[in-house]
Amino acid sequence: MMKGEKGFTLIETLIVIAIIGVIASLIIPSLNSARKKARDTKRKAEISQIGRFFSASCYLPDGGAGEYDLIGILDELRIKYPQYANMLSQTPKDPKVGTDSESFYKYLVTANGEKCALYANLENEAERVTLSGLSSPLAGGGTGVLEALSDGWNGSPKYFQVSN
Repeated sequence: MMKGEKGFTLIETLIVIAIIGVIASLIIPSLNSARKKARDTKRKAEISQIGRFFSASCYLPDGGAGEYDLIGILDELRIKYPQYANMLSQTPKDPKVGTDSESFYKYLVTANGEKCALYANLENEAERVTLSGLSSPLAGGGTGVLEALSDGWNGSPKYFQVSN
């Protein structure tokens, strides 16, 4: 280089780009893990909040006992109890796979309507299990994290449920 010329050579620029690429490849997987944990935290908060409402007094839908998507249950409640429609105006849904027609938050209720559970599939496979002995969500099975025999819609066998 001649005196007075300033700037980087092509080699220096390529080395800097390579270093940035290596650093980015190390950081991106940890950010992805943090996103999964954040979505699981949101799922747990939403399920806990609505689950307290349902587990205090289980709701037996017109269709009887079984498993339902939360959107269908809340739509039915809005029609049956219009005075509470404004309190049920926001329907929570799974932050990864939930849509306007399916929340992917599931509600289980027994035939007599005494036992119920609201649950969601978590993404973080490293989530600590707090409901041992359960291999699938169960109405009356308690509140916590369980590990199922197969992966759910979010690619993990871990589920969080709130139940009476």
